[in-house]
Amino acid sequence: MNLIIVESPAKAKTIKNFLGKEYEVIASKGHIRDLPKSRFGITIDENENLVPAYSVAKENAATVKEIAALAKKSETIYIATDEDREGEAIGWHIAHAIKRDPTELPRIVFHEITKTAIQHALESARKIDMDMVNAQQARRLLDRVVGYKLSPLLSSKIQKGLSGGRVQSSTLKLVVDREREIKAFVPVEYWTIDTLFKKEIEAALILHKDEKLSKLSITNKQDAHNIAKSVKSDSFVITSIETKQRKSSTPPPFMTSTLQQTASSKLGFTPQKTMMVAQTLYEGVKTPDGTSGVITYMRTDSLNLANEAVEAVREMILSRFGEKYLPKEPKVYNKKAKGAQEAHEAIRPTMLSFTPQIAEKFLKADEIKLYRLIYERFVSCQMSDAIFEQQSIIFSGKENEFRASGRKLTFDGFYALTGTEDKDKLLPTLKEGDKIELQSTKPEQHFTEPPARYSEASLIKKLESEGVGRPSTYAPTIATLSNRTYVNIENKQIVPTEMAFTVTDILEKNFANIVDISFTANMEEKLDEVAEGNIDWQVLLKDFYSPFITQVEEAKTNIISLKTSQPLGRACPKCGEELLLRSGRFGEFIACSGFPKCKYTEQVEGEEKADSGEQKSDEICDKCGKEMVVKSGRNGKFLACSGYPECKSTKSMEQESKSSDVPCPDCGSRLVWKLSRRGAFWGCESYPKCKFISKFEPSTIKCKEDGCGGVLAERVYRGKEVYECVKCKARTPKEELK
Repeated sequence: MNLIIVESPAKAKTIKNFLGKEYEVIASKGHIRDLPKSRFGITIDENENLVPAYSVAKENAATVKEIAALAKKSETIYIATDEDREGEAIGWHIAHAIKRDPTELPRIVFHEITKTAIQHALESARKIDMDMVNAQQARRLLDRVVGYKLSPLLSSKIQKGLSGGRVQSSTLKLVVDREREIKAFVPVEYWTIDTLFKKEIEAALILHKDEKLSKLSITNKQDAHNIAKSVKSDSFVITSIETKQRKSSTPPPFMTSTLQQTASSKLGFTPQKTMMVAQTLYEGVKTPDGTSGVITYMRTDSLNLANEAVEAVREMILSRFGEKYLPKEPKVYNKKAKGAQEAHEAIRPTMLSFTPQIAEKFLKADEIKLYRLIYERFVSCQMSDAIFEQQSIIFSGKENEFRASGRKLTFDGFYALTGTEDKDKLLPTLKEGDKIELQSTKPEQHFTEPPARYSEASLIKKLESEGVGRPSTYAPTIATLSNRTYVNIENKQIVPTEMAFTVTDILEKNFANIVDISFTANMEEKLDEVAEGNIDWQVLLKDFYSPFITQVEEAKTNIISLKTSQPLGRACPKCGEELLLRSGRFGEFIACSGFPKCKYTEQVEGEEKADSGEQKSDEICDKCGKEMVVKSGRNGKFLACSGYPECKSTKSMEQESKSSDVPCPDCGSRLVWKLSRRGAFWGCESYPKCKFISKFEPSTIKCKEDGCGGVLAERVYRGKEVYECVKCKARTPKEELK
């Protein structure tokens, strides 16, 4: 028997279907050996090398035992983890965990999980690449050093539950810097002269009194109206008609970053969801020929395509669309990402016969959406370019000149498969020298817009262009920022929180290199050098470690703690824990003491800030007998026990002073205004004997609903004044009772 060790149970099941009884396939279920979770796990030896203390986690012990038992019975043990640094390292760890020499175990790799690919891999096994393993080890140790040293520092100086990371912190700075740009942005006024000529021809003003005009040339209302007046009194002749051919080039095949970006914009998928669905398509789904992987490996930064795949798709294009849709030569796309792994392939379907139309019968809703995207992108990347006819017409007057532009699709090319949202904008047939009448002209005021916040897709594009992170890190990095409450996703935009500014400010002052994009990108390049065998991984670690630890020690002294917080004596409306007044980037704010489990925050108004300090009162706490102090909160001033946190008693200052002239409908006692964690309300003074409550002050008007017996309260409902019964909630428009 021969043993094949993969990472995923789904992958193991698919591969097992392709092979006979002489092969057993088992999954490691990801990493089975790693740095310990509960401690640093790195020591420094006499040569100042960083030595990792790897261990098998308890939850992985049974898997290791099962693999080891099968290994003893096997003639040959194949390591078949993913073909990237992470996969190479996982294979190396598996060998150590089952007490085998990693250099002696055959290593097989494949870009797709099909029968042909698996058989070819078995015929061309190699050894584990220790340069790739060491590159992964270097990355793992770098991230552990930064995370384990930076996170406790941030938690001790700012707020518990915070974290810092090598890629995470530089990514956060990108988001914060963009928000700073938006906040600092000063809108610039500009005007356009919106003009329509006869035959509904829209045209843009490009010249006024021999002066060329750009978008921002007209800066005030007076100039705009003067130009508009000049245009209205002018007469125009067609002085130029120019027609050019323009190509719309085919898009390259997908790599990880572009797949995530396109799935975000077209399907609304988050990067995490995209990778989860792609993983399923790669590891194996049902097809007419049984379970098989239907796309190639989805973590890649290469645009390469296998020759046999290109030949197959060219045959399909010729058969389905005809000769004019097939370029004379196959299209080759150059890499766009820094440090791209050129040994990898772009993401493509593994079986062209498994068309999206057929796939609909086998795949789930999200799977077919993503599969169609990948399938059509691959086929279209080898089709002919689309061709447009672009037309430009110049209308000249005595003082003004306008340009009208039109476009017409003359050959659809790859759009025959993908379709296009670009509509033709046709201009009427005109001749040079013809006069053209002005239909309307109107000056319009505009203001320049600030730069847009990053979306998940645009942030990934930025990280890729800067060389920060690698395909496997984009989605987890954004997820970490969100989970740590550094950012919120609002209307598909990434919005930094107050804490993001505070943390970024401190890191910029004390760890400038950690948040510097260039430094992070340069580190990625050095890790690539390690993978290629050009840099020793321990040298890379030592060069980083000592200066970084010095920064940490200095920061412990230099960073002034922001962890001071003041109890407000009221409960969080979400979880009931105490609310605290904290200091942040833009002053004071209110946050739940239950952070990070509860992420509730409030803005603090100016008066509330000024009155947030304790003031003495004549009241004594009913629970413990200590003096009560005056504090301010969201619902106004209140009394809180000075014995906090041992005693958390609070009392509304408005309770005694704000009462209703209307007696309690249930018992006749006085109604008073009360505060609770769920907001303010009217309640009976005789509580707990009488438990009447109402959000709105009751009146003496009786409810007319049969059998109700309640009274009406005046309120506003959906913009209209109504009376609402405090018992049955029946509503009557106010005007009907007048």
